[in-house]
Amino acid sequence: MERLQKVIAHAGVASRRKAEELILQGKVKVNGKTVKELGTKVTASDKIEVEGVKIERENKVYYLFYKPSGVISAVSDDKNRKVVTDYFQHVEERIYPVGRLDYDTSGLLLLTNDGEFANLLTHPKYEVPKTYVARVKGLVKREVIKKLERGIKLEDGMTAPSRAKVISADKQKDKTILEITIHEGRNRQVRRMLEAVGHPVQKLKRERYAFLHLTGLNAGEARELTPHEVKQLRSFAENGLHN
Repeated sequence: MERLQKVIAHAGVASRRKAEELILQGKVKVNGKTVKELGTKVTASDKIEVEGVKIERENKVYYLFYKPSGVISAVSDDKNRKVVTDYFQHVEERIYPVGRLDYDTSGLLLLTNDGEFANLLTHPKYEVPKTYVARVKGLVKREVIKKLERGIKLEDGMTAPSRAKVISADKQKDKTILEITIHEGRNRQVRRMLEAVGHPVQKLKRERYAFLHLTGLNAGEARELTPHEVKQLRSFAENGLHN
């Protein structure tokens, strides 16, 4: 059994808070009877109506997507640019991205129709590690790596400690490839951190999300997460298994 407002939110009718307001306003019926109790629980067989319209409940689905650069992490775009859900025309469920990757960043992005799962993974409290590989301008010195790991002061405050290492450096081309793992999800965070230490990003890709990676996928391809991976991700976030 699940709470009524959670079922309404999962069906995409309204946010959970808005669903609670609709219940309190007497606009929700379960099996033909108006329900105003927020603690009400329902089963899969219960018929739920919101403002006279029966809600359709979707199966929960979970996808791992290799986002190409030049694609928006959203379900629609007012400038008519390509969005991640354009790659999921075959999927009937109304999926959306878990967090986001910048337009010009490629790599691993999760999509789902499970709001609770998405909130768990994006909530700052749970600190899911995300690993990026960046090609930056200039040769990155050891003290810069230490600075990145300690935390960088940005306009929206200090970043949390991260892990960073140089993968390769090219003196002739004056560029460095480095790997950086962060636990926060601030807007354009990796780019801003590297800009702040004098090494603007030329190319950025998210290689790993928690224990998930892109092995076997090309840009623009996706696969469903296994039930075990979904369970592991929940447990990973809730129990801080990365510590």
